[in-house]
Amino acid sequence: MDTIDKKYYKISEVATLLGLPASTLRFWESKFTIIHPRRNAGGLRLYTPSDIEKIRMIHFLVKEKGLKLEAAQDQLRNNTSGITRRFETVARLREIRARLTGMLDAIDNLK
Repeated sequence: MDTIDKKYYKISEVATLLGLPASTLRFWESKFTIIHPRRNAGGLRLYTPSDIEKIRMIHFLVKEKGLKLEAAQDQLRNNTSGITRRFETVARLREIRARLTGMLDAIDNLK
């Protein structure tokens, strides 16, 4: 489930997609003002692809760069475009690395 092709996602789907516990998503929702999932009549959170991308940026700042929540919030407030570019660059590089690793594995299997 690497692609985002639906209009709305339940919290369990987002948690699986990002490899995070649902409790972390709920906690981040309370701490970061940029996350605003919709709620249906039953109160179920419904995340849009835009919400998921924002959560990915938060994950990048907090889990990968090691920023504290307050520092990540400040970065998102003051330097959104810079963070977005950095996040997209890292994601592209990871994708390229995965492709190259796959190619090397395929070459090794031919031997």
